[in-house]
Amino acid sequence: MAPTQTRIQLCGRVVAVVDGERVEERLPGRQGRLLFAYLVLNRTRAAARDELMEALWPHELPPRAAAALSALLSKLRRVLGVGRLDGRTELRLVLPADAWVDCEAAAEAIHRAESAAARGDWPSAWVAGRVAQHIAVRGFLTGEGAPWIDERRRVIEDVHVRALETTARASLALGGTELDTAERAARSLLRHAPFRESGYRLLMEALARRENVAEALQVYERLRTVLRDELGASPSPATQELHRRLLR
Repeated sequence: MAPTQTRIQLCGRVVAVVDGERVEERLPGRQGRLLFAYLVLNRTRAAARDELMEALWPHELPPRAAAALSALLSKLRRVLGVGRLDGRTELRLVLPADAWVDCEAAAEAIHRAESAAARGDWPSAWVAGRVAQHIAVRGFLTGEGAPWIDERRRVIEDVHVRALETTARASLALGGTELDTAERAARSLLRHAPFRESGYRLLMEALARRENVAEALQVYERLRTVLRDELGASPSPATQELHRRLLR
């Protein structure tokens, strides 16, 4: 790792490498990690102290919340080093331009994956989809809760579902040994998005390509039952056409 490299992981366990140095263990406790995460995600602008207090204590401010925030900021300045935390009344985290933040990298990767899939560039779609999948599967700030965390967590969950779908599509297009990946991604997609019909179609196609047509037909029956019992609906025309093709 280059000495100037800055890499921050906010999905799963918080990991922070700033200028080549691991600093997450020196962050001031749970609230220090949350404050650091909030500043990382909002580093393109300055945040007022009232905003930071609301991010840390969204339900009820503790006694002397302003003093508690000041103490956290002082400790954070010492951990991150000179010039990394800019401002006093309004604060902004200053990171190198090439800083890598995992949830931002996941969003960029799923965009690349879906763009490549639209072009029919399946190898590129597979690689970018797997990058997004491996980041997003960990979940954003696991175990923590606040409105801003919940909002970002929903974004990461959406990235995960889209990454599974794109990976499954790309793996089907590549064929060969990647049919295993297609089946695994499609099954995972069904677990995370049980009403997303594309997941059922992808799994049906993966199974059929592996000569498991009977199991593929069972997947269709599972979808038909779920839609009927939960929504009073039927599979889409595209899914019904795939079912007819498998029957033939």
